[in-house]
Amino acid sequence: MPEKFIPPHGGYENLLSFRKARIVYDGTVRSCERFLDKRDRTREQMVQAARSGKQNIIEGSQASGTSKEIEIKLMNVARASLEELLEDYRDFLRVRALPLWGKNSREARFVRGLGNHKDSSYETYKTYKTYKTYIETRPPAVVANILICLIHQTNYLLDQQLRQLEKAFLQEGGLRERMTRARLSERSKLGH
Repeated sequence: MPEKFIPPHGGYENLLSFRKARIVYDGTVRSCERFLDKRDRTREQMVQAARSGKQNIIEGSQASGTSKEIEIKLMNVARASLEELLEDYRDFLRVRALPLWGKNSREARFVRGLGNHKDSSYETYKTYKTYKTYIETRPPAVVANILICLIHQTNYLLDQQLRQLEKAFLQEGGLRERMTRARLSERSKLGH
């Protein structure tokens, strides 16, 4: 059996970064519906930044089989989109003179704990459902801070993923190198 040079790829739904990005997207759509006027350009931009974060993880995951370079680039685009969204939420709080939770505040620790809740099934606590009650019922400051916490979590996961992708590229190379190794392996089996 010849060595395969296109590795398994896709599977983005198993990536925790994707799951968190999808929660950020769903929460952003809902919070923008609740707190921003339909005519406010910021509303559309925030939803688009959240969508871009999520969609670029999907696209990067699909491209991973044939181009580590494109995968890394798209994960960076996802990270940049979420950073833009993070600043939008900070602006939302700042211009309304609403408090920004500290990283180690009781509230921020509570939100981080929701994502690690062991009493729920894996499928439930990795979805919007975990945060829905809070995002759809709490006041603007609380909702914005919850989403800020979730964006930080997603960005952390993407940073870890990018480090792993860089390490894997350095160890394994890209498609051309895998193709060359596969071809040389096949030739050696044929006695050439």
